[in-house]
Amino acid sequence: MNTVEPIRDKAIVKDIHDYLKLKNSRDALMFAMGVYTGLRISDILNLRIRDVRNKEYISIREKKTKKEKLILINKYLRGQIDEYISDKKDFEYLFKSPKQLNKPISRQQAYNILTIAAKQFGVESVGCHTLRKTFGYLTYQKTKDVAMLMDIFNHSNPHTTLRYIGVNQDTKNKIYKEIDILE
Repeated sequence: MNTVEPIRDKAIVKDIHDYLKLKNSRDALMFAMGVYTGLRISDILNLRIRDVRNKEYISIREKKTKKEKLILINKYLRGQIDEYISDKKDFEYLFKSPKQLNKPISRQQAYNILTIAAKQFGVESVGCHTLRKTFGYLTYQKTKDVAMLMDIFNHSNPHTTLRYIGVNQDTKNKIYKEIDILE
């Protein structure tokens, strides 16, 4: 199993989102939902229109942990959601498969969408967890609040969270780059 990484460059995150918007509004919203909420892809794909229409929060029970989660829908994401769902029915899946009658796209399809888009911008080590890790990485860079990220991700210690979002690797890389023992 390959390790997936966050997208560390905010400009590339925006570029990928813009690229996806040109190709498919559903895929662009899935990407935005991941980087704005930090939810696992399994929880994102299970959302229905009724879970987000006229709602201030996304309220879910996480599939993996069975824990209840309440996530504020920020202004940008709200606009993206409202634009996308305007002509859809409440019972429909938010990320509906075009091949099946009211079923969400598969995790494999989400992976394919993300890896193809990332490849267009030279981003490697991408997978379904990349969205969640990108949320964590960029949030940490802005706030340095590892305790809050631990809570959001349901991690038991700061080390796990920092390793998960790729901050530990960044720190190791910096040490190796700047070491000057024999110089």
